[in-house]
Amino acid sequence: MKLATIRNGRGTSTVRIDRDAAIELPFASVDDLLRSEDWRAAASTGGPSRAIAELDYAPVVTRPAKVLCVGLNYRSHITETGGRAPDHPTLFAKFARTLTGAYDEIVVPEAGSARVDWEAELAFVMGRALRAAGPEEAARAIAGFTVANDVSMRDWQNRTLQWLQGKAWESTTPVGPHLVTPEECGAAADLRITCEVDGELMQDARTSDLVFGPAEVAGYLSTFITLEPGDLILTGTSGGVGAARNPPVFIRSGQKVRTAIEGVGELVNPFVLSQRGS
Repeated sequence: MKLATIRNGRGTSTVRIDRDAAIELPFASVDDLLRSEDWRAAASTGGPSRAIAELDYAPVVTRPAKVLCVGLNYRSHITETGGRAPDHPTLFAKFARTLTGAYDEIVVPEAGSARVDWEAELAFVMGRALRAAGPEEAARAIAGFTVANDVSMRDWQNRTLQWLQGKAWESTTPVGPHLVTPEECGAAADLRITCEVDGELMQDARTSDLVFGPAEVAGYLSTFITLEPGDLILTGTSGGVGAARNPPVFIRSGQKVRTAIEGVGELVNPFVLSQRGS
């Protein structure tokens, strides 16, 4: 099953993608659907049909209670940063207002960043509550997978040891366009994930390079906090980020960034950077 949250002129609504048509469902967003009593049954019902080419994608979840992220979780990224594989997931958080749509323009405001970087990521969304669970139970609680770009303001991120201020800029984290259920994508165990900037391949990895996979991450998080339906978790990025290149490379105003995961989807986001002093 493939689901999406779309803008409809009155707000947002949920659609199920059925080949060449989008079937509208009576929920304001995918996270709203996931909070229903039996979301799979609710997602299988009929409704008005829309042409896929006409869809305006909102973030796949619009009001998640939590947006949790893992850093330094691909072996290739750990290698390029000169580190070693961690014993436990490295965690940080974002906020719902950080999220934006799969094809939305990303604007960095006037008092902005001179070091805007890309981070292609596999993300997943919880389909039911989870607390103090092991990986097997956690895997069953995952509703599906989506594509994210953890756009990072490296100059702000490195101001302190805490990363939050470089990771949580409003409307800078595209996520979507679809939520793809685990059976549709092999539970995202070994998928190609790439990032291109103006057509130049910057990241090219497989999700099998993750140190901590989605179910392990969800189980770990559930040890100290209850995960809820609609919660969004980003699993980390691979090698190839701009900050680790020699010399470093960052996104310039007017460039377009494409983030893709095979079998899950792609994001295509133009950037407008209005930097301090520019």
